[in-house]
Parts: sequence; C-alpha cells; structure tokens
Amino acid sequence: MDNIKTLALHIRSAESIVVLTGAGVSTASGIPDFRSSEGLWTEDQSREYFMSTSYFEQEPEDFWKKYKAIFRLKLLKDYKPNLVHRFIKDLEAGSRSVTVITQNVDGLHEAAKSSSIIEYHGTLNTSSCPRCHGSFSLNYVMGMDVPRCDQCRVVLKPDVLLFGDLITAHEDAEQAIREADLMLVMGTSLLVTPFNLLPYTALEGDVTTAILNNEPTDKDRLFDYVIHEDLSLAVDQLTKYL
Repeated sequence: MDNIKTLALHIRSAESIVVLTGAGVSTASGIPDFRSSEGLWTEDQSREYFMSTSYFEQEPEDFWKKYKAIFRLKLLKDYKPNLVHRFIKDLEAGSRSVTVITQNVDGLHEAAKSSSIIEYHGTLNTSSCPRCHGSFSLNYVMGMDVPRCDQCRVVLKPDVLLFGDLITAHEDAEQAIREADLMLVMGTSLLVTPFNLLPYTALEGDVTTAILNNEPTDKDRLFDYVIHEDLSLAVDQLTKYL
C-alpha cells in the first residue's frame, strides 16, 4: 500500500508520463493473454509459424483463415476499454503529457481516446494493400473470407506485426521514454524482445519507474517501485489517492 501511495505522489507531480502496456491491461475486457501460462500461444507453438510473413506470402488464403480464428476477429468489435484503459486516459488531466507504448494489438487504447499511442506491434483493426498501401477497416476485412484490395485485387496484409516483420516503432518508443519524468509499466511480463529492452532506456536518464503486474517478472529489479496486484484493483487504489 505504501508503494501505491508514493506512486500516486509521483503521478501527481509528473509533467510527462510514458505508459508501457501489455496483455494484462486488456484481460478485464475479456481478451485472453496469449502469452500467459494459460494463453493461446502455449496451446500450439505452430501458431508462430502460421502467423508469420513467410507463411502469409506462401499461403495467403490459408493464412487469413488461421489469422481470423487465432485472433478471434469476429469478437474484436465486442471488446470495450476497461477501468485500466480509462485510468491511463485520465492521466492526461490538466496539461500533463501521456504517451502509451503498447504491445497490444486490440486497439482499446485508441477506443479509450488516449491522445498519443505507439502501437509497438501494430493493430488488428486495419489491414493494408502490399501494392498500393491502401488502408482497409476491420469491417471490410470481415466482409470476405480472403480480403483483397478493392483496386489492386491483391490479398491484404494485416497491420498487426507478424513473425518475421521488422520492428519499426522502437526508436520512437525510446524517444518518448527519454522525454518522460515517469514511466509506468502495466500488465506485461516483459518477456518479448525488443519491447523488454525499453525499461533500460529509462535507466539511462532521470526517469522514475514503476511496474504494476499481477505476478513477478524477471525485470522487477530495474524499477523504483514494484506492485504485484491485479491491475483493476491497483488502478482503483491509485485513483483514490489521486
């Protein structure tokens, strides 16, 4: 509880906050944590093979069948931002700058109206034409078994980062951390590289750091404040002190 109170004081005084989020932020919205011990990725490791750029290029039609099933795209529009997403949005109160750097591809930070979002692993909500780079909505993608560009007739590629794709957001994420006075890491086990290298950027500067997660991580030692608690409960406690 002392950590919660002290962290609330840091939040109050911070002018610029960066928030790193993982799957634990969205579980209260009903979205499963794909990489938890009971997550979908552990059920069948071949999912990583099928959710790769190389498989998309080799078998685009079968890729889309598996992609829609694995990511449960039919349900995506039913998911809504939860208390944690709204808490992060509300951090923007006053003139405070808040940047969200998220591993999540569900688009719920955008739905919660957060002003500045770096979608580190892309988004499920849109797909693009590899030829003309036109962008297409989730509704368009769900309107056909294998979505194609309405101009080029080329099979669309999801805007979520696939295995084998290059990370393009890392430098922007590092810059946002360097410009912050407080970094909150919420709902991630920090197992995925290179996202899990971002906390080291905070160590290089004068950035106060805190991690809030429902279980310990291997990176806990890097943080000034460590809170092991269900995120919804932790956020509720923080809100009382704010």
